[in-house]
Amino acid sequence: MYCGEIFIAKTTVTKYCSDTCAKRAYKKRKRQEKLQAVDTPSPALVSENGVQSKDFLSIQDACKLLGTSRWTIYLMIERKQLNAAKLGRRTIIKRTDIEKLFTA
Repeated sequence: MYCGEIFIAKTTVTKYCSDTCAKRAYKKRKRQEKLQAVDTPSPALVSENGVQSKDFLSIQDACKLLGTSRWTIYLMIERKQLNAAKLGRRTIIKRTDIEKLFTA
């Protein structure tokens, strides 16, 4: 019934007049599923909102917040443009230090 032609179903579960119509309907269903997946917020976007409330940021969180690469953050730390502290193997940055970049 994808093509709009009237047909007589041979069984009670037949939905399409031909294999071609069934394949086209399947592709349309899959396309719609992908579009719905795009409409719902992804977990990555939801977690970015969590970055807004943190006082201390990891390098990865700072990258998301500033929209830069890791290497840019590391260069800024090396050039003393950003203050960073090490906690074990992790490097953390104060949110206020990042905000100072835009007020200076």
